[in-house]
Amino acid sequence: MIMEKMNNQVKTKKRVADHGEVFTHKREVNAMLDLVKNETERIDSRFLEPACGSGNFLVEILNRKLKRLEQRYKGSQHDYEQYSVMVISSIYGIDLLQDNVEECRKRLFEIFIKEYQSIFKKNINEKFLEILKIILEKNIVCGDALTMKDNAGKPIIFSEWSMPYNDMRLKQKEYSFKDIFSPTLSWSYTTNSDTGERVILPNVLKDHPLINYMELKR
Repeated sequence: MIMEKMNNQVKTKKRVADHGEVFTHKREVNAMLDLVKNETERIDSRFLEPACGSGNFLVEILNRKLKRLEQRYKGSQHDYEQYSVMVISSIYGIDLLQDNVEECRKRLFEIFIKEYQSIFKKNINEKFLEILKIILEKNIVCGDALTMKDNAGKPIIFSEWSMPYNDMRLKQKEYSFKDIFSPTLSWSYTTNSDTGERVILPNVLKDHPLINYMELKR
């Protein structure tokens, strides 16, 4: 039993020695996520795992969001697909190793498509699924969260995705990971109209025009 647990948390001893790679067990993942349970069940709440490995945390977050998605929108494939874009686009990850990044993307996509097919059977929208793959490619990246650079030595860039209420159009804004977490003098500030709190706005590297989410391209 101990060896089985180790196998689930360690790929090879060399990877542990070279990269300190030890995966978090599902039990610990869920215990930590339960500390912010309400957020993990919100369709639009955003999560970033800066050392995502093959996706243990992100997988459990996706599972929780998909349960809420099914409860609300399983009666309409159109609505389910639209809000699925919000779910997938709210999950972000960084990892040092490319094979982990690819496995993480694959796990997230396979979990989604299994749920999607179980609800809508053979009425599968392949083009829609390709859109989700594009988002996962942009949201799960290979790089170092400490240096804030990707595996090519360039700054890690993330997209913020949003959708106007009851609208199929998708808004994409690109930000430097460093700008998001490292305050600079060039940041702008505004006031939250609901809470009155001061809100910091990092620099937008690129502000894409609104498009129908089915028109998103690599």
